[in-house]
Order: sequence, then structure tokens, then C-alpha cells
Amino acid sequence: MKKRAAISLGTILILAGAFFLLRNIYPEFFEFLTWPFIVIGVGLVFILAGIFSGIGGLAIPGAIIAGIGGILYAQDHALGFASWNYMWTLIPGLVGLGIILSGIIDGHVRGSMGGGLILIVISLVMFFIFGGNFGLDPEFIKYWPVILIALGVIIVISLFFKGKRR
Repeated sequence: MKKRAAISLGTILILAGAFFLLRNIYPEFFEFLTWPFIVIGVGLVFILAGIFSGIGGLAIPGAIIAGIGGILYAQDHALGFASWNYMWTLIPGLVGLGIILSGIIDGHVRGSMGGGLILIVISLVMFFIFGGNFGLDPEFIKYWPVILIALGVIIVISLFFKGKRR
């Protein structure tokens, strides 16, 4: 095992062990941690492993798993599981976020930013389309033009920076 990978694995095991020990000693402090936090935690372990080891590719499954854990937490505590009718549309955006994180870890931010942002925008558009048809709060849906504004800002800023390099 490479030295950096061994340090990464050891650090993650120490942090996980410390967390579980504290949880066993002070269970009342951790009552808010319901089952979706286990899914979020697994995703965060992937992301931390990617950061510590320098293997950015681990951030992609980490972002997907942690994001699905967040969706499950929201469904378990507020939205109900019928919201899966439109919540699944966030998964491509989680892939995009993972690609961006992977690029940051690997040092290839420019190469990963475009593809990651495209997936995030596609995911948000689908979220508003499906959410509007399957029960997303109408007060929330009226803000979908923010996606267009953000996309326009990203395009203008990227063109500005491309012009500066020449």
C-alpha cells in the first residue's frame, strides 16, 4: 500500500472510530443522526479518501452517495418518500458535482468544470419540470428562471476569463 493511501485509510479509520466511540458514550447528543446519515457518511468517506489520497475519482461516487443520503434525509424528515417522483432528477447534478470535486482534487478544474456544470444545469431543469408536475411546492417552482440567470452569468464570466488569457 502506498504511503499516502495508508495515511488516508488510517486517518479515516481514526475519525470513524472516534465518531462511533463518542456516539456510544453520548447517545443523547447524537439522537438527530437517523439512518440517512449513514448513507451521507459513506459518501463523505469516499470524498475524504479522494482528498487525502489525491485520487479525485473517488469524489464522484462520494458526491452521489452523500447526495442521495441528503435526499433520503429530506424525504424521511419533511417531504415524504412520494417526492422521489421528482427528487431522482437531482442525481445527474450530483454526478456533475462529483466531477467538479474530482477536478479540484486532481488539479484539472478547467477540464471538469464545463461538464460538471452542464450536468448540474440539466439536473435542475429536470427537477423543476418533474417537480412541477409531481408535487413540488408552487412557491418554489416560480424561481426556476434563476437557473437561466446563473447559466448566463457562468457563460459571460467564462468568456471574460478566456479573453484575458489571450
